[in-house]
Amino acid sequence: MVWKPHVTVAAIIENNHRFLLVEEETTNGLAFNQPAGHLEQGENLIDAVQREVAEETAWQFEPEHVVSVQLWRKNPAFPSFLRICFTGRCHSHDPTQTLDDGIVATHWLTREEVAAKQRQLRSPLVLISIDEYLGGVRHPLSLLQAFIDSSHE
Repeated sequence: MVWKPHVTVAAIIENNHRFLLVEEETTNGLAFNQPAGHLEQGENLIDAVQREVAEETAWQFEPEHVVSVQLWRKNPAFPSFLRICFTGRCHSHDPTQTLDDGIVATHWLTREEVAAKQRQLRSPLVLISIDEYLGGVRHPLSLLQAFIDSSHE
């Protein structure tokens, strides 16, 4: 069997010292996470994070920086995830939009409120990513390059 990690994207979105999180249904009950999800076939990473934020929060997201690229596995019995974490700004919220399946609600929480929910976080990467963001970690989007369906002649 070939091993490969699941490629996911996540968005750290901060406004007035509050971070946009989704409350979602998981196999272990309700959990809090950044707007996040899997890269789909034919999609580049920026398109993926914009789509995921829109589907899960009804906000339009404009990525500005990459905060981190994280490889995570809960333990050897679980799959591995390669998570590209972005930061940027939201605009154009549509409160009438139906949110993605499994999303119960969205919340704007302070770092302290997120830390208080540590046992309910989808993974430790939620708080780690916020702390990296608050520590000023930023990488240019030009770090990411996509060569989908291109040929070299």
